[in-house]
Amino acid sequence: MTSSLPNIPTVTLNNGLEIPQLGFGVFQVDDEQTTDAVRSALEAGYRSIDTAAIYGNEAGVGRALAASGIDRGDLFVTTKLWNADQGHDSTLAAFDDSLTKLGLDYLDMYLIHWPTPARDLYLDTWRALEKLLADGRTRAIGVSNFQPAHLERLLDRSGIVPAVNQIELHPYLQQASLRAFHAEHGIATEAWSPLAQGALLQDPVLARIAQRHGRTPAQVVLRWHLQLGNVVIPKSVTPSRIRENRDVFGFTLTADDMDTLAGLDRGTRTGPDPDTLN
Repeated sequence: MTSSLPNIPTVTLNNGLEIPQLGFGVFQVDDEQTTDAVRSALEAGYRSIDTAAIYGNEAGVGRALAASGIDRGDLFVTTKLWNADQGHDSTLAAFDDSLTKLGLDYLDMYLIHWPTPARDLYLDTWRALEKLLADGRTRAIGVSNFQPAHLERLLDRSGIVPAVNQIELHPYLQQASLRAFHAEHGIATEAWSPLAQGALLQDPVLARIAQRHGRTPAQVVLRWHLQLGNVVIPKSVTPSRIRENRDVFGFTLTADDMDTLAGLDRGTRTGPDPDTLN
């Protein structure tokens, strides 16, 4: 199963593991539809697949991976621990459940999905992730939706720096201070909702840049992420859109384009606030 598109570049994580900079996400895709979507993504040349326990589609991802015939070593599979399963022992049990549904012997990356600060379990949860890493059951561990205060506490209490923080990130929510914190501490920035769930695709500024490059607004936004150094995981269930989102390596945004896009920041979220979601 090969794609005629260029190879996807990788980002080297703080433990030396390489993750494809462009991956495929399956948020809000039902289990049956996920199998077809992941199959289309693999056919288009994606090799990194991002799911989560709460999505309810890990089994669908697993079916597509098993049917693909792609060597396991050529895949990068990420899933996430749901909030209700935080805590040391419950995390280990939830990991086993996710691995079974995915039909895999190990994960490439396991993330804490949200800090849920009022529950105050993410330090115990992180110790479970450290054990999974030490036991070779996952190749990297990280977090999702963590704010600087959550990260600082984790860094103070742990010997292992998260490989990734997966956060809501798009031109309307650029998270400059959080990205700077990541860069300072060697944490890769991974963007979920990279297209703001489609909210910014009608933006006239994007439309003008896209027209100038002969590209779509979605391709411009994904290219923006790549040029910032983000890992990015767009989602689609439409094969043509999956291929379009993959085809973002044949052009480069200019410095003026990047400056213009920087001006779109509104600080607006499409998802919950990590400080209050518990």
